[in-house]
Amino acid sequence: MLKAEKIKVEYFGRAIADGISFEAAPGERIMIVGPNGAGKSTVVRAITGAVPYSGRITLDGRDARKMKSAELAKKIGVLTQNNFVGYAFSVEEVVRLGRYAHKDSNSRAVDEALERVGLSAIRGQSVLTLSGGELQRTFLAQVFAQNPEILILDEPTNHLDITYQKRIFELLDEWLKTPGKTLIAVVHDLSLAKVYGTRVLLMDSGRLVADGTPEAALSPENLTAVYGMDVGEYMKTLLGVW
Repeated sequence: MLKAEKIKVEYFGRAIADGISFEAAPGERIMIVGPNGAGKSTVVRAITGAVPYSGRITLDGRDARKMKSAELAKKIGVLTQNNFVGYAFSVEEVVRLGRYAHKDSNSRAVDEALERVGLSAIRGQSVLTLSGGELQRTFLAQVFAQNPEILILDEPTNHLDITYQKRIFELLDEWLKTPGKTLIAVVHDLSLAKVYGTRVLLMDSGRLVADGTPEAALSPENLTAVYGMDVGEYMKTLLGVW
């Protein structure tokens, strides 16, 4: 169980996230959505300890601030939208880095992670030669090998074509079948949030506007208030051509 209580993050006296509170239980798929500048990525960075914050974040009742980095890494794994690679490591070597917090190489965990994302056949290939989708799956395999309880995604499919978007979320759905796993994802695409989320956190200007089922949180009233337009009507027009 992850619990965030009144999280506030400030940059130069300006609140980027202000008073954010929510809980994430095992088995949940929580989607964090909102316009640019809403504070979505800031919230997940606070959870991982990447930015200073006021308020309290606990993992199974323990204060996250008091946990050592290796201990935190056993609880939380992170997959971002951009994974810059400037070294000629093999796919397997990158995936094996996911075992660092456990202080072992656990070849079985690495093998299973590579198999899960479908990269076993190119495990010896340099990551510098991979396509964008293959590279993202490599880093997804790394966090699978890390075997965290909570997986945090920050726009993980933003630069991927629809084939890889679909594949990534299918892999995540399969991973979530393991008991005790939780997914928290920042996404811009509201359709992804509706399809894959069990809960949605809707943010605007650093504040939490709604927390509930996709249908409740992404109600026409909430979306109009946040985006200043009839989002549902626009989506019907956009997708209606299909």
